Amino acid sequence: MIDWAQVNTLRDDVGKEDFAEIVEIFIAEVENVIEKLRNVPDLNTLGDDLHFLKGSALNLGFLAFSEQCQLGETNSAAGHADQVDISAIVAAYDSSKTKFIAEMPTALTA
Repeated sequence: MIDWAQVNTLRDDVGKEDFAEIVEIFIAEVENVIEKLRNVPDLNTLGDDLHFLKGSALNLGFLAFSEQCQLGETNSAAGHADQVDISAIVAAYDSSKTKFIAEMPTALTA
């Protein structure tokens, strides 16, 4: 579900000192879009929203979430935004975030 090698690479790239801030920014930006999907999804911009979420998810190693976003983005691009399983995307984010926060202290290499 979480690509810890990617997380470690990101932490190494930005520096250990700035990593927590990067994680905070990621979560804040993603949660803005997730809240939009939870409350008032706009099928006209769904593909763009999912593209953004997919890229963010890949940067922080949220593999299952990025896969759900990719499926939705593909359906949206094919003109089937109304068939995107938004609840599955939101659930994948929620479970990925929970797992990330719980495992991060022990999963990051020294």
